[in-house]
Amino acid sequence: MTKTVLGTVHGSTIQLQDDLGLPDGQQVEITIRAAVPTSGEPWGEGLRRCAGALAGLPGLDEDMEQILRERKLAVFREISE
Repeated sequence: MTKTVLGTVHGSTIQLQDDLGLPDGQQVEITIRAAVPTSGEPWGEGLRRCAGALAGLPGLDEDMEQILRERKLAVFREISE
């Protein structure tokens, strides 16, 4: 049987939201993966909050565009030994 159930971590205990339907004492194998928050925020909002010092920096978009243009024009050469 494979079932996905959400739970909440409390120290070393995980409180499950649903009954598993298994008898008491049944041995189980657990795989842990953090759930994706369903906060209703638009995609990328978490990244924008994490941007720290760069958030709202005037001219950042223009600077990044210039960096990307220059990278596309870059010419690489082999360095002789």
